[in-house]
Amino acid sequence: MKQSCSMILAAIAASVVTFGVNAQSTPIRVDKAGVVPYAITAEGVVERSSTGLCWRAAGVWTKELALSVKTLDGDKLPVGCYCDADQLPKEACQAAAPAVVPEPAKAEPVKTPEPVKPEPVKAPAATPAAEKVTIPADALFAFDKADLTDEGKTRLSAFADQAKQLKQLEVIIAVGHADRIGSDAYNQKLSEKRGATVKEFLIAQGIAANKIYTEGKGEAQPVTGDDYKKMGSLTGRNKKLVEFFAPDRRVELEAVGSK
Repeated sequence: MKQSCSMILAAIAASVVTFGVNAQSTPIRVDKAGVVPYAITAEGVVERSSTGLCWRAAGVWTKELALSVKTLDGDKLPVGCYCDADQLPKEACQAAAPAVVPEPAKAEPVKTPEPVKPEPVKAPAATPAAEKVTIPADALFAFDKADLTDEGKTRLSAFADQAKQLKQLEVIIAVGHADRIGSDAYNQKLSEKRGATVKEFLIAQGIAANKIYTEGKGEAQPVTGDDYKKMGSLTGRNKKLVEFFAPDRRVELEAVGSK
């Protein structure tokens, strides 16, 4: 329903804040003749961050394009299945079951020389998995506001201090959200303002501006359930409903880096 800003990263980050870097995965090659919703190289390979996350093309990405553009290698699933599978229908990203091949008749075993045991290879050090950090919404924003509360500033200051302790910080993503009171268009702008507010605060705390990416999801990703339908009219004058929707008025923070 809402377009993401240019060249977005997908799932990353740190918890309380734990950060890590994932290995680059296999190249994703697409037909570059049509409209591709992701940034690609001259060879038609989707560009990704050092953590393997795809970059969305500016002002182009939609779920429809992510589903319609197929990969050229492997199982040839839609390119979105490799980059944004959590936002696409599950059935669209299921590869066709392989054909059943009859088991060949068993042949008489052939004795082979004892193989030479290779020298043991040391496994590479495990990279800590990235975990998401969510700043509680009601600690950040009041109803219909994009200004940080005092508690929100305290939490963000702690977040910034931990981020600055990283040996290498790749990116911090601030994704703003709004509740379901108001129009889609209004809530989209409000969610973007909330993300921008968090970015400005983090910059003031010493985080480089080019390390912070923001976007807004509007009211598209609520964390509250459907009980609101029993609480009366969907307006800001309904105090019970405003309180119920508090968790939806949030900014989710994600970060990627290494200690």
